[in-house]
Amino acid sequence: MQSERPHAGQAPPTVQSPCIRQEFSFRPVPVSVVTKLLRKQKIKYQSGPDQIPAMLLKISVSAIANPVATLINESLATGYIPKLWKTARVVPIHKSGDSTLVSNYRPISLLPVMSKILEKCVYTQLRDYYQYWNYLTPDQSSFRPNHSTTTALLKVCNDIQIGMEQGNLTGAIFLDFAKAFDTVDHGILLEKLKNSGIGDRTLTWFQSYVSNRSQYVSISGSSSLPLPVTCGVPQGSILGPLLFTIFINDLPNVCKASTVHMYADDTVIYTSKPNLRQLEAVLQEQFTEVEKWIKHNKLFLNNDKTVTMLFGTKPKLHKLQNPHLCVGTKSNGTLTTVTSLKYLGM
Repeated sequence: MQSERPHAGQAPPTVQSPCIRQEFSFRPVPVSVVTKLLRKQKIKYQSGPDQIPAMLLKISVSAIANPVATLINESLATGYIPKLWKTARVVPIHKSGDSTLVSNYRPISLLPVMSKILEKCVYTQLRDYYQYWNYLTPDQSSFRPNHSTTTALLKVCNDIQIGMEQGNLTGAIFLDFAKAFDTVDHGILLEKLKNSGIGDRTLTWFQSYVSNRSQYVSISGSSSLPLPVTCGVPQGSILGPLLFTIFINDLPNVCKASTVHMYADDTVIYTSKPNLRQLEAVLQEQFTEVEKWIKHNKLFLNNDKTVTMLFGTKPKLHKLQNPHLCVGTKSNGTLTTVTSLKYLGM
């Protein structure tokens, strides 16, 4: 990881993050960085569409580091990514159960090893830029130094505990996005990247990155015809999770009367109030705003798996005739209230 200050430029017109004062543009990638990345290649993974095994690159470092660095820097300078580097080979992996059922397979997306080297270079610079300017919302634990699923859980649990100590009820809505990473609208993503300080020339590279992508399925030595991928962040990519984090970075802005905490797409909205009536009123208002945000950003919510939970001391909960939260959806349904839930693996 490089520790240099992000490359300076003219300040862009930023709406979402006024703290950013410098435009992001790519820095040239040194040969030493490319050499290190090539040597770190994991040889256990299958080859991507280019059929170039990671082992070949690893044992050829001394001969190919310079030309690979040249290719990477040319891509960053011109804003162009070769089409082959944007093609994914999808391999179905059998999980368990009846092997004749498609639902018992998990798709693994394999990208060309060269594209992963390129993405790692971009990822490091982009991550450092956002961290330097503290761009990511503090309500997001993913991609933040000294944060993890553990710190995210501690934050939420501590807030709930404080609510109990103050004699309040705490209501939480656990959002379940339907295929969130696969439904990201590319136009909206590019606009959000621009608003985050990405300069126009650099934005051309990201436009090339999300455009003209394709994938095909490979199984038992046979391959399907490639199909275009018109939305979503690339599965199996290095940049995908960070780009999705940028995409949902402004979600907390619509929840002004509650607390939002996110770890990538795992999102919970919660607030504490003295009584159930006030609690439901605030949660309903906040959830309505979230539904508007989701529609505006062309994402989809799985209402069957989006649930509510009610927290409080035993005496406080025992006083309630019906210890459930009533939060309606735009489709005239009501979110299910649960008494237990697996959140961030716990």
